Amino acid sequence: MRILITGATGYIGGSVAAKLVASGHHVVGLTRSQKSAPLLKERGIDPVVGTLDDVEILTEAARAVDAVIHTANADHPGSVVALVTALERSGKLLIHTTGSAIVADHADGEYASAVPLTEDDQFDPVPYRRARVDMNRYLRQAAIEKGIRTVVICPTMIYGKGRGLHSESEQIPKLIALSRQVGAGVYFGKGLNRYSNVHVDDLVDLYLLVMEKAPGGSFYFAENGQSSFKELAELISVSLGFGGATVSLPVEEVIRQHGEAARLGVASNSFVSAANARRLGWSPRAPSLAEWFKTLRAA
Repeated sequence: MRILITGATGYIGGSVAAKLVASGHHVVGLTRSQKSAPLLKERGIDPVVGTLDDVEILTEAARAVDAVIHTANADHPGSVVALVTALERSGKLLIHTTGSAIVADHADGEYASAVPLTEDDQFDPVPYRRARVDMNRYLRQAAIEKGIRTVVICPTMIYGKGRGLHSESEQIPKLIALSRQVGAGVYFGKGLNRYSNVHVDDLVDLYLLVMEKAPGGSFYFAENGQSSFKELAELISVSLGFGGATVSLPVEEVIRQHGEAARLGVASNSFVSAANARRLGWSPRAPSLAEWFKTLRAA
């Protein structure tokens, strides 16, 4: 297949692209930087230079391929509308990548629930993430109204080394860097809030399975475990040689310095179950988060 990937130099998009190239697919990668184009070429990816705001470039690239995997930005409605418009009545596959902060809360370090949300459960998003939820709904509805095989994949906290030009995720590397600066594993408030997680290799496998089997309009969480942020702080502390020492930072300071997105990313609960993904046949095999941290210590 000819597949367009937005965010082809990124952590998720680059990892998916590498697996698709290795599987014999023809991958076209959107990149914002002319300097990245030859680096994509070296990886067997045909570069298209443009941004998510370049509607004509997006439209032409999407219409020239068999499927589109959108990983560049979970909060860019213009690109979503452009891709849906370009593929209308084509029956082609359009996979959109969102993130499990859509189910995050304002617990601010407290523990919320022992019952994870599944893909079919109803929830009320916090105001900051309502636009993302609406965009996911628009995409899924396009399977019925626009004649596109649209699918939404919703990763949780991702860990593991990526296979793209950018090999690190967002949340955990930033927590590691902050913990190294402080001299102890860092959590926020009481640190009892829990986040589900998934290894990047398992996430990539879900993309390929969705390409093969998922019906239009479907939605899949990607998770293979969960931990509290205090537990995560302990794992980070041990991996950095701090002997498991941890320290709590005020949630108010996170909000003041980094805003609402950071608050939802480190002080909320995002506890989900990938029930539909497993029913589709997804079977995660990569190391758990705790096992992965042991490999960091060994290195």
